[in-house]
Amino acid sequence: MARTVNPIQDQQRRVALEKAAYLALYERGFAGVTLADIAAHAGVSRGTLVYHFGSRAGLLAAVMRRFTRTTLIATRRALRQAQTSDQKLRAYVDNQFYTLDSTRRFYTVSLDFLAAATRDPELMEVQRQFMRERLALELELARLGGPAQAEARARRLRALVEGLSVQFLTDEQPDLDAYRATCLGGLQALLGKE
Repeated sequence: MARTVNPIQDQQRRVALEKAAYLALYERGFAGVTLADIAAHAGVSRGTLVYHFGSRAGLLAAVMRRFTRTTLIATRRALRQAQTSDQKLRAYVDNQFYTLDSTRRFYTVSLDFLAAATRDPELMEVQRQFMRERLALELELARLGGPAQAEARARRLRALVEGLSVQFLTDEQPDLDAYRATCLGGLQALLGKE
């Protein structure tokens, strides 16, 4: 008798597996994590992972799609809720530097993923899609400084955040408030809102 699959339970299981894989990636890194590591982290068999994702590469791509989508949704929601341009900038900064642990985990996995994507076309496509969506979101912020050269400002805005993220990761004792203030000041300068 064939097993009946409940689509809601199946999707919930898949989400739980993606979250467990994300935490395993943070702990082990892309190069070091195996399906066995992820399965152990999730409390399932390797076969369960293969059933849901097909392969290690399929799982990693799914994890990064979820990871990037969740990040973008949270940032968009914060920007929508903000009323003034100053509030929008602060909301954006707060989403880039959330808490010490989550910020470290976010940027560690992001950079590790980018390194892995340089050697894997499927992962690179996930990265490129994320960057396209991120640039669209940052273009919205860049337009707060006026329509002229908004795309160039959006790219500089991204460069500012990426640079600060690397500094944050290499800082032995990062001061989250200082990173937020530096990021906000840089954004305000880029937008002519100092």
